[in-house]
Amino acid sequence: MTAPERNASVSIDPVKLDRLAEVAVKVGLRLQPGQDLLLTAPSVALPLVRRIAVHAYKAGAGLVTPLLSDEAITLARYRYGHEAGFDRAANWLYEGMAKAFGANTARLAIVGDNPMLLSGEDPVKVARASKANSIAYQPALEKIVNFDTNWNIIAYPSPSWAKQVFPDVPEDIAVAKLADAIFAASRVDRDGAVAAWEKHNAVLRERTEWLNGQRFHALKYSGPGTDLTIGLADGHEWEGGASTAKNGITCNANIPTEEVFTTPHCRRVSGHVVSSKPLSYQGTLIDNIAVRFEEGRIVEAKASRGEEVLKKVLDTDEGAARLGEVALVPHSSPISKSGLLFFNTLFDENAASHIALGQCYSKCFVGGDKLTPEQIAAQGGNKSLIHIDWMIGSAETDIDGIHADGSRVPVFRKGEWA
Repeated sequence: MTAPERNASVSIDPVKLDRLAEVAVKVGLRLQPGQDLLLTAPSVALPLVRRIAVHAYKAGAGLVTPLLSDEAITLARYRYGHEAGFDRAANWLYEGMAKAFGANTARLAIVGDNPMLLSGEDPVKVARASKANSIAYQPALEKIVNFDTNWNIIAYPSPSWAKQVFPDVPEDIAVAKLADAIFAASRVDRDGAVAAWEKHNAVLRERTEWLNGQRFHALKYSGPGTDLTIGLADGHEWEGGASTAKNGITCNANIPTEEVFTTPHCRRVSGHVVSSKPLSYQGTLIDNIAVRFEEGRIVEAKASRGEEVLKKVLDTDEGAARLGEVALVPHSSPISKSGLLFFNTLFDENAASHIALGQCYSKCFVGGDKLTPEQIAAQGGNKSLIHIDWMIGSAETDIDGIHADGSRVPVFRKGEWA
C-alpha cells in the first residue's frame, strides 16, 4: 500500500468497514462451516480483505484464498506489453476458478478500481484484451450466472475511484465521502445491519412474489424518448434480494441491491429507449444512449458520448445486441436519492430501472437449475460473452405489465411502484 493509500484508509470508519465485512460473510454469502472462499479484490482493498478473512474463519471457513489485482500493473500491460499479448488471457486461472466453484467454493468479489483507469489507453487494445478475457472467463462465469454456488459482490472506496466520484475535494475527503456513501447504500451505516438486510430482503421478496403471480407476457415502458415493449421469456421467474443457489445456500449476490429482475425474451423486444444515466464501461463514459429494437435485436444505436465503444460492445457476438436481463428499481431508491453517479454498475444499476445487454441468468426461469442451455434458448434466454447493465428508468417512467390476452396492469407510475 502506498503512502497516499495509507492516508486515505484513515478516512474510512473502521467500525463500519468491519460491519461491511460481516454483512458480506453472513448475508451476502451466508458462508457455511467447512466451505472454502475464493476472494478477488484490488490491492488497495486489503483492509477490507483482512476483515473478511476474520469473519469468514469465525464462520467456519475451510480456506480463504485471496486474489489481488493492481492498477499500476494493469497500466504497465497497456504501456509496455507486446502487441500479441492483448489477445491472451489467463485461461488456466479461470478454469481453476470454475473447478473451485463446482466443488462448492464460495465466491466474493470486492470492486473498487478506478472506473476510468483505461480511459487514456489504446481503445483497440482495451477491446481486444476485454474480449480475450471474456472468452477465457466463460467456464467460471457460467458457474456464477447459473448460480452453482453462493456468491457476493461488495465495494471498497479506493482513492482513485473516490476522486472520480468527488473530483473537487482533497483525496482524503473524497475517500471519506465515498466510504460513507458505500456504507449507507450497503445498509451498514448503523447498528443492526444483518437485521436490516433481513427486513430489506422481505420487501424485495414481496415484490417478486407479486410479479411471479401476475405471469406477465411483456412489459411496456413509456417516458421521454421511450416507447419500448419487452417480452418476457417463457417460464420466466422474478428474483430479488436473497436467492438460493444450486448448492442450497441462500445468499445476496449484490450488496447493495434495490432491484427485482428477470429474463426478457431475447427475440421479443421492440421499440426505442434512451438511457437515463451515463454508463461507465472500461474507462469510457457512454452517455445519452438511444437504441431501437426490432424482433429483439438492436438495429440502431447512438450515444452523445462513447458511441464508438457502444457499437464495439454490440458487435461482441450475436447475443450482445439482445437483452439478457430486465430489472425494476424505484426512482426513490436510496442510491437514486444520493444523487451520485458512482461510475460503477453495482451502485448505478440500483439507482434506476435498467436493462442488460448480453447473457441471461438461468436462475430467472422456473426450474432453471434443471434446464439445459438449449431449453433456455428455446424459452427466449439470451447467450453472450457480455452482461452490461444500463439505466433507462426515471421519475417520468411508466411501466405496464401486459398479460397474454392483452390486458394491462400498472406496475410503475412516475418511476414508483404502482
